[in-house]
Amino acid sequence: MTGNKVETFLKSELKKKNALLFVLIDSEVSNLESSSKLVKDVEKIGASAILVGGSSATDQIEMSKVVRGIKKGIKIPVILFPGNVTGVVPDADAILFSSLMNSENPYFITQAQALGAPSVLKFGLEPLPTAYLVIGEGTSAWFVGSAKGIPFDKPKIAAAYSLAAQFLGMRFVYLEAGSGAKSTVTPEMVKTVRKVYDGFLIVGGGIRDVKTATAIVKAGADALVIGTFLEKGGSIKKLEEIAKAIQRSK
Repeated sequence: MTGNKVETFLKSELKKKNALLFVLIDSEVSNLESSSKLVKDVEKIGASAILVGGSSATDQIEMSKVVRGIKKGIKIPVILFPGNVTGVVPDADAILFSSLMNSENPYFITQAQALGAPSVLKFGLEPLPTAYLVIGEGTSAWFVGSAKGIPFDKPKIAAAYSLAAQFLGMRFVYLEAGSGAKSTVTPEMVKTVRKVYDGFLIVGGGIRDVKTATAIVKAGADALVIGTFLEKGGSIKKLEEIAKAIQRSK
């Protein structure tokens, strides 16, 4: 997929499905064989994209193998979700070209992006301009990204960052509670962001059941990211229930 194909595809999927399911593969946790089977299964149940990455992923060779391997068996796009420059590898369709806007370290706001940009161009990846906002504390994304975590009960702060992202031309906002998060981003926060942000709103972290997923989608999320749930033994059947529920829930 070249040009704006992935972004166009996601927007057209959104018109059909109300809300999308993205499944996150952490290349350091999953092996290639299990990942290849998993992505075929999640495509069948209605996932719209596969994200490959993770905040602590550093093994580029392994990540490249995973991306190449899973792309062979599926038609939905494979989108890189980098935690650092090491997350930029060839063969994916697109990349969440993201700035961790609430980091206290400028490296994660613009420097890593400058270092990674030539590779994005070289590998022909479609950049999806994304504001990445870490909500809460104590997760890998919070620790690795030196984030000043937005408190779960301060939705207006998340909304202010999202609005700034829009004014800076970022067409995607990703509200991240973090891998394996104990709390999810609250529906209230999603609703507050949705009121001001006119772009593609992604929410991830700690989503493990239909009730939570539908509440977040009803509040205005365009896509949910689910990853750790599957790594920790969550069933495809349960994921299918979530996928069906969010497509009906707006």
